[in-house]
Amino acid sequence: MGNDGLVENSTTQMRRGVLEYCILLILASGDEYASSIIQKLKDVDIIVAEGTIYPLLIRLKKLDLLTYRWAESTQGPPRKYYMITSKGREQLAGLDAVWDELTRSIETIRRNCR
Repeated sequence: MGNDGLVENSTTQMRRGVLEYCILLILASGDEYASSIIQKLKDVDIIVAEGTIYPLLIRLKKLDLLTYRWAESTQGPPRKYYMITSKGREQLAGLDAVWDELTRSIETIRRNCR
């Protein structure tokens, strides 16, 4: 594996590590169905497969960070819309604080160590 492969692997791992945070951020602005969440992630170059997102949505539901409702669709069968819970909003606030601290620390290291 060349250097490009190592960078790609690291990028994948970093994105996977923040996926829960991204999903909660998306749902904080409104209810979404899984395909829409995937598209919003793709729109910002976070490529995620359905096989990755569905288990994560199930896990977040079991943790009571999100819930869902079924709604009729004009484009086919009913859709499962996910929504953030109050516990999910608390988790998101905590993740926001961690993200801010982490990015400040990384930026400091980047400035001081290059």
